Amino acid sequence: MTFATTRSLEKSSIAASAGQASRKAVGTSVAAVAAKRRFSRPRFALLVLAGVYPLITALLYIVLPLLDGWSIWQETLLIAPLMVTMMVWGVIPTIQTRFQRFINPSAG
Repeated sequence: MTFATTRSLEKSSIAASAGQASRKAVGTSVAAVAAKRRFSRPRFALLVLAGVYPLITALLYIVLPLLDGWSIWQETLLIAPLMVTMMVWGVIPTIQTRFQRFINPSAG
């Protein structure tokens, strides 16, 4: 091994050590921030219920007259994917962005 190769290996080793140290510092600050806030499942569930109830009610008013004569399992087979899609791409992201402080209150 030449002197230049040895020197470059030492530099990369020092850089790797510095990177690990900075990651530990970042991880510590992230952990400290996470410790100050906690996720509240009851609050989140309440908000999801408040968003889902009017959505499913409107969906039933719109779709059920069109499905006259269908079996209950057929109606559910049509309505469930619509409801899940609206929840995953509508209700839940809206709740998470607009009510972030309410569902992640300060611990303490």
